[in-house]
Amino acid sequence: RVRMGKIGRKRGKGMIQIFKTDEGVVRQTDEIEMNSWIALTDPTAAEILEIADAFQIESDHLRAPLDEEERSRLEIEDNYSLVLVDIPSIEERNGKDWYVTIPIGIIMTSTNIITVCLEETPVLNAFMDGRVRDFHTYMKTRFILQVLYKNASLYLQYLRVIEKKSEVIEKKLHKSQKNQELIELLELEKSLLYFTTSLRSNEVVLEKLMRSERIKKYPEDTELLEDVIIENKQAIEMANIYSGILGGTMDTFASVISNNQNLVMKFLTTVTIVMSIPTMISSFYGMNVNSRGMPFAASPYGFQIIIGCSVVICLIIAWIFSKKDLF
Repeated sequence: RVRMGKIGRKRGKGMIQIFKTDEGVVRQTDEIEMNSWIALTDPTAAEILEIADAFQIESDHLRAPLDEEERSRLEIEDNYSLVLVDIPSIEERNGKDWYVTIPIGIIMTSTNIITVCLEETPVLNAFMDGRVRDFHTYMKTRFILQVLYKNASLYLQYLRVIEKKSEVIEKKLHKSQKNQELIELLELEKSLLYFTTSLRSNEVVLEKLMRSERIKKYPEDTELLEDVIIENKQAIEMANIYSGILGGTMDTFASVISNNQNLVMKFLTTVTIVMSIPTMISSFYGMNVNSRGMPFAASPYGFQIIIGCSVVICLIIAWIFSKKDLF
């Protein structure tokens, strides 16, 4: 056993938790034992060095999952293996939840499993809460594959949520057609782009796992890995389909909004032309010239006649414009 003090409690910004299954029941402990699972959540530099020294792991491999731009990969060393994949995460911006991806590292040693992630994630919380069937910390290769399967399932779950959100926003666009709704669709499209890129990177890692005999130790592991690959491919297909639909929806509504704007501008231009006629007539009569030369200047009903003529001319021009579908 390796005694590491107050493990399982928050220290500074990071947290180390240790779990072990006992007769199918997950329990949390304060000591690292044989076949236990050490979960690092946003660990400090001191915690990383502590774990690296205890298990003879390169500290860079423990720091890699803390870099949001780190690529998915499989590293096989002499005394441990590192599986680094992207998992979906919820990020709050402007009071709304949007979807991004962050890395998670799974390190398998000869005695223990170590996970490293920037934040708490439903992928691991399901194992911590004992909600995963046939989960045993001593079955290390099975645990890795179960985490990957849970990860692919979470992608599918979030993709369905994104689809429902896009439908709600689309209904709003039918009524309001404001820029805010288009911006929200853009955020969803960005989330789908993150998902597609991460899922494809994960697919490369899964294919390497399929070829690695060090990870697959039992026939059941191969079957589970095949299930993970199928789930991941399904998530990729769903992300591509939703991305295509969302892109088409954005283009359509952008065209609709632009067309509506053109219709408004056309209507206002037509109204301006019609309303300019009384202005022109009144301008002529407002010129500083001899009144003898102005029609109806000497008539006591001259004002009414001029107004009537202006209205008649406006109505005629308005009728002509309406025939040409300019209103």
